[in-house]
Amino acid sequence: MEQLIAPWDLDGSLGDLYVPPYIEEMAQQVINKYDFKVNNMEVITTKADKGGLIWKINTTKGPKSLKILHRRPTRSLFSIGAQEYLVNVKKARIPAIVKTKTGANTVEMGGKIWFVADWIEPLTPVSADLEGAKLLSHAIGEFNELSKGYVPPRGAETSSRLYRWPKAYKKISKKINWFKHVANLYSELPASKTILNSADMFEEQARKAWTMLEKSNYQALVAKGNKEWGLVHQDYGWSNGQMGPGGMWIIDLDGVAYDLSIRDLRKLIGGSMDDLGRWDINWVVGMLDAYNEANPISDDLLEILLIDLSLPNLYYKNVKEILIDPVLSLNSELDSVVQRIIEMDQTKWPVIEQVRKEWRGGKRKWKS
Repeated sequence: MEQLIAPWDLDGSLGDLYVPPYIEEMAQQVINKYDFKVNNMEVITTKADKGGLIWKINTTKGPKSLKILHRRPTRSLFSIGAQEYLVNVKKARIPAIVKTKTGANTVEMGGKIWFVADWIEPLTPVSADLEGAKLLSHAIGEFNELSKGYVPPRGAETSSRLYRWPKAYKKISKKINWFKHVANLYSELPASKTILNSADMFEEQARKAWTMLEKSNYQALVAKGNKEWGLVHQDYGWSNGQMGPGGMWIIDLDGVAYDLSIRDLRKLIGGSMDDLGRWDINWVVGMLDAYNEANPISDDLLEILLIDLSLPNLYYKNVKEILIDPVLSLNSELDSVVQRIIEMDQTKWPVIEQVRKEWRGGKRKWKS
């Protein structure tokens, strides 16, 4: 019976680049299914807690990547199909999948999907400034636009977040309420007081965003369906969008899903403001403008973006671990992080309101 690949380092004690010997043996069996020889292999990153892995392999046909996708095989086939569609049909700057000797896109072994793709060289991260953020925003807008029309291959599990926004908003509101109960139970820990003093405010923000979403044109927008909206990357940022031959390249498509196109942009804006330590209207305008050039944002879709930015995403992301391990999580580091988020939050609302006003009534100053 074939051995199944399982998470191999749940506590992180084995190191980031450790690979179990049985997986190394499987890798050689997978490589034998391709029409090239491998000169050497380098572990680039692992998801040891989930059973995923990326090697850079130097082959007789140039550098490639060899990946084990940690998700269910049927789910992985969805992202593999998307990658092939974007490269072959839409000519996107995304690494091409290398076929096996039999012409297959993938190899299934150990209960996981493996595949080989071209290794693009050189790839260079964009500058960590507004100009770099604009390049990233334009590239993800182009990606979202090009992905429209994708239909997953037979046997693939369709991944869609398009219809799940109200449920996700409700969950965030509910869990922030739980934060208060946990902080009360562990009131002696360093971060508990700060969370107790801030949770009501952020819970109210989540409830308000949920109400705004319900009153928006969200339902009319999602009624267009998965194929019309296309894909979001879901893990897009400064490492997965890089400058390469011919322009910006987008890599690591393993988690793509159908969704409203501006979800990637919301994450990118939120992450950039977190890096800055404050909300900056010039950054937000510049990123919106760059995205809009590649994939025009309607007024209805902009409103959804602003509602999504209104959610306390950063607060929720950083505090939610207390529901899993409160003793470990409610530490002085979290206390500092939450205090910083509270300060940042005060700079967010003027920016959101300024963007909302400047786009309303056809007054947008950005290019369509």
